[in-house]
Amino acid sequence: MQRLLVRPPSPRLAEGELTHLDRVPVDAELAGEQWDRYVAVFRERGWSVTELPAADEHPDGVFVEDTVVVFDDLAVITRPGAASRRGELDSVRPVVEGLGLDVAAIEAPATLEGGDVLKVGRTAYVGRSSRTDEAGIDALRDLLAPRGWQVVAVPVTKVLHLKSAVTALPDGTVVGHPPLVDDPRVFERFLPVPEPEGNAVVVLDPGTVLMSAAAPRSAEIFRERGLQVVTTPVTELEKLEGCVTCLSVRLR
Repeated sequence: MQRLLVRPPSPRLAEGELTHLDRVPVDAELAGEQWDRYVAVFRERGWSVTELPAADEHPDGVFVEDTVVVFDDLAVITRPGAASRRGELDSVRPVVEGLGLDVAAIEAPATLEGGDVLKVGRTAYVGRSSRTDEAGIDALRDLLAPRGWQVVAVPVTKVLHLKSAVTALPDGTVVGHPPLVDDPRVFERFLPVPEPEGNAVVVLDPGTVLMSAAAPRSAEIFRERGLQVVTTPVTELEKLEGCVTCLSVRLR
């Protein structure tokens, strides 16, 4: 069964951390409506949705992908590089354990955020960013190597997370907006896209991807490759360096 972990946005969303973008007004009510539409996309396609408890005291709590990364039957609880986000973990672990997954955790002082982890086949590309350090990458490698995963460190200096720059299509092709990508040569196959919002796709099934409605030219490129493209507006989340990937954790 395809399962989705999400957390509703906090009314304090506009107070969320910012690293590479200037702060602009955020409409929390509209953000909630956009989040509802995002989750509905998965429900309409048969995904089982599990909502984490609301964390209104954590402005960034809606970006749940940063707190846990799942590899097969192993859930890795992260240790965010932003200290303000570490309180989000308390409500994540019990839910993940309730799903019957094995659970491991990144321990202090290492830091790792899930937005820095891109899975392509049995390779986990991990961004060495302002939020994920070398110790966090090494800790993840130690957890995954016995399970047959390869961990490849990737430099990230132009955006918040690796997946703020690149994600992957169902066939494993990595897509990204070149001005935001430190070194596309790291990836076996790289497809440039014309819009910064076009670099974030979520694979719904082998022939379908979900992406932001703000990248119509990128969507057309994906359609020309034979993919069905579902778009949804996430403007208020994008103002806080969010995108369609970081709003959920997908379990397949």
